[in-house]
Amino acid sequence: MLIRIDPASDVPLYEQLAASVRAQLAAGSIAAGERLPGARDLAQSLGINLHTVLRGYNLLRDEGLLELRRGRGAVVAGSADAVSTADRATLAAALEEVRRAAQRLGLSADELATLVTKGYGR
Repeated sequence: MLIRIDPASDVPLYEQLAASVRAQLAAGSIAAGERLPGARDLAQSLGINLHTVLRGYNLLRDEGLLELRRGRGAVVAGSADAVSTADRATLAAALEEVRRAAQRLGLSADELATLVTKGYGR
């Protein structure tokens, strides 16, 4: 599993970590039941703080993509809804790209929300 982060990016490191895991889940590179690297090991290999990794893992847990278990670490969540989980991961990764593009263009969150809302009206 290859997690990529860009320390020069405006996107927080924990969000980059979560987006990288989501993208790999969506691409099928990681599957339900697969263990992710331990937080300490991953932090060391990426050269970032342990708490940054844990924050990224907790974000993925809150989205239902990971299960965090003491002694077992981070495991990709497995459920009967696996296709839906992968679809959500794909959508989350796409939305992150849209958010970054809007930020580069100087759009506010409200302006972006208006654009998205107008898109549903088509």
